[in-house]
Amino acid sequence: MLRVFLYKLLRPFGIGYRSNGVNLSNGPFFCPKDFIRIPKTEASKEWSDNGRWFSFHQFVLNGIPDWHANPFTKGVRAEDDLPWCKISDFSDDLGDIKIVWEASRFDWVLRMAQRVRTGHDSELSRLNEWLKDWVVKNPLYKGVNWKCGQEASIRVMHLAMATLILEQSETPSDILKELIFIHLQRIMPTTNYAIAQCNNHSTSEAAALFIGGILVGGKKGEKFSCLGRKLLESQVKRLVGEDGSFSQYSLNYHRVFLDTMCMVEIWRQKKGEKEFSSAYYSKAKAASTWLFNLIDLANGDGPNVGANDGARLFSINNTKYRDYRPTVQMAYNLFYNERAIKETGSWDEGLKWMELAKYKKCATQQNSFIADEGGFAVLRKNKAWVLLKYPRYKFRPSHADALHLDFWVNGLNLLRDGGTYSYNTDARWTNYFSGTESHNTIQFDGHDQMPKVSRFLFGDWLKTSRVQPLELSNELISFGAGYRSRRSVSHFRSISLSEQELLVLDEVSGFQRKAVLRWRLPLGDWSMKKESNEISLLNDKLKGFSLSVSVSGNVTFASGEIICGWESKHYWEKTEISVLEVEVTKSCSLTTIIQGFDD
Repeated sequence: MLRVFLYKLLRPFGIGYRSNGVNLSNGPFFCPKDFIRIPKTEASKEWSDNGRWFSFHQFVLNGIPDWHANPFTKGVRAEDDLPWCKISDFSDDLGDIKIVWEASRFDWVLRMAQRVRTGHDSELSRLNEWLKDWVVKNPLYKGVNWKCGQEASIRVMHLAMATLILEQSETPSDILKELIFIHLQRIMPTTNYAIAQCNNHSTSEAAALFIGGILVGGKKGEKFSCLGRKLLESQVKRLVGEDGSFSQYSLNYHRVFLDTMCMVEIWRQKKGEKEFSSAYYSKAKAASTWLFNLIDLANGDGPNVGANDGARLFSINNTKYRDYRPTVQMAYNLFYNERAIKETGSWDEGLKWMELAKYKKCATQQNSFIADEGGFAVLRKNKAWVLLKYPRYKFRPSHADALHLDFWVNGLNLLRDGGTYSYNTDARWTNYFSGTESHNTIQFDGHDQMPKVSRFLFGDWLKTSRVQPLELSNELISFGAGYRSRRSVSHFRSISLSEQELLVLDEVSGFQRKAVLRWRLPLGDWSMKKESNEISLLNDKLKGFSLSVSVSGNVTFASGEIICGWESKHYWEKTEISVLEVEVTKSCSLTTIIQGFDD
């Protein structure tokens, strides 16, 4: 709180930002040379004819992008001449500021650099033209694209990785070093604020200081790289649990963190810098294992748990946004010296681009996995697996998702999380996606499980009151967890998974008016049968198998119906799903049985 107070106190003064007067409009940032072609690789066409926001939404490029425009709302632009410290985080006129930031994250720098290395010589001129235009249209420390230290950090990391792709990390141009230097000057004074966020802001900014300082070189770069190393050590120790859980309790933010760690380690190795501490690498390994165990290797996707702002760093693989295998494969290569995924595929492309060692040893197969520090339990049985999220909040939760359950079978998400959609949209949608209503859990008396204090903060954090340990046998895997809130509401959920069925038992009590159980299902033709205390659903059109869902209770149901719900798999995108809602008005036990997925 003190760090945030000091940041807000000093921000209006814009302290600490000076340039040494180099004309950044003179280029080139990256110089021509005879490149050695990367063998057997194909560069993505992203940011060639179309721009891609949040790795999903495409917009036709008519030349260089408008760096201050909101492409989702024509005619809407951010101010480009105000000092960054005088620009608001949230503006009703501009809309979601992240939309404007997206083009200035410089992922197009990586894509253009890749195309240069695959023989598209004209892309080098285009790359330099875009960078020159960005510098001219974004005067030092003015405009929305200088507002966030993390955004500046992402640019630094992507520029540095481009020097590796273009074989210019040993002899970067003076103008590129100056561009990096002014970014580091912007980042360093607000690291205290980043640390106060207890999230990827501090790790991203520490990584940029470390990487950028080494690239700038000399005494002027050394102070940044030393600070970056120190911050990386302290923040990784603080924000990552021994079981690999990251402070944001989010699959996608976990990837952001792990991609950052990979870029740092690649840069350290390529530049011959000394290793980090053994404790640092222990946390890096644990974080890699965490992500490996929370994805479905059939397609690389995973539960949309926690906040998801569309971020995807270090995108040098020709894979979809929701494919997390490239990050897992690279992390295992760097931190374990082995492969996470035995088979070769598009998830290996990043290893080729970064010219990393090829390892034959492969990680053990995915198993049931408990990460108790973060409140994650994964139960696996052949091609079926379940994630249970229970409340272990050392850091602030972003979603009211206690005892949310995700269910996957061979790449198909049968019970799914709602996602995030947007950080700055109508209150209806921000409250829906972050609230209890968009999760597979039970909502009591129409309230979220925790009261919302601000846009990004819940109060009265829940605590797990009881855990039923993981039990494994040849036939069955089981686990359970529960909480008791300060309102005296009690919810305990136990799950059992076999090859033939998933059984979920919910025990609820202490509520005043009603409790609503929700199962968020794929959109489809669900047939329903209803009795006073039992509801059965059937869908025989789910990729070749019939799925049945039955909910029964020891009390009469007040209601039971299938309604339209929403999910957001990508930032600023939402689609309809089917949601089963079952309402009870008395303390009870509810039993859900899902069958048919073993067909």
